[in-house]
Amino acid sequence: MLIEISISVMLLLFVGLYVFRTNMDTIRPRNWAMVQALTDAYLTEHLARAESVDYEELLADDSLWPAYPDSDSEEVTVGTLPNGYTITGTLVRTRVPSENNLPAAGGTGDPDTTNPARIESWSVESHLTYNIRGKTYVKSRVTIRTR
Repeated sequence: MLIEISISVMLLLFVGLYVFRTNMDTIRPRNWAMVQALTDAYLTEHLARAESVDYEELLADDSLWPAYPDSDSEEVTVGTLPNGYTITGTLVRTRVPSENNLPAAGGTGDPDTTNPARIESWSVESHLTYNIRGKTYVKSRVTIRTR
């Protein structure tokens, strides 16, 4: 009788561990999807800000997107998962002038041949670097602003 009870308990333990592992394997991809959704939403908000900021504010000396090779870097909290894990990262922002911009706007364009309309374009970039389980990931959003 003692042997049958011991075997039953061991069998029940193995079944319980199998069910637990199966549940964890089911939950893990959902956590990854939530991390991706949070980081995508965070960068989409920054993309919307880059698209809506006034051009004068974008080009100002104290702009959130300084002219390349300068950049603005800050530690940010992206969001919190349902299990309480907080996703943090480093957000780096910069703007890169188009080659065809006039020299006063950071380019090499010529007003007589390559840029007679004196169009000014900037690539406004936001890069988010974050760590999950010891691995580093980078996501970027870029928009082109022209006037």
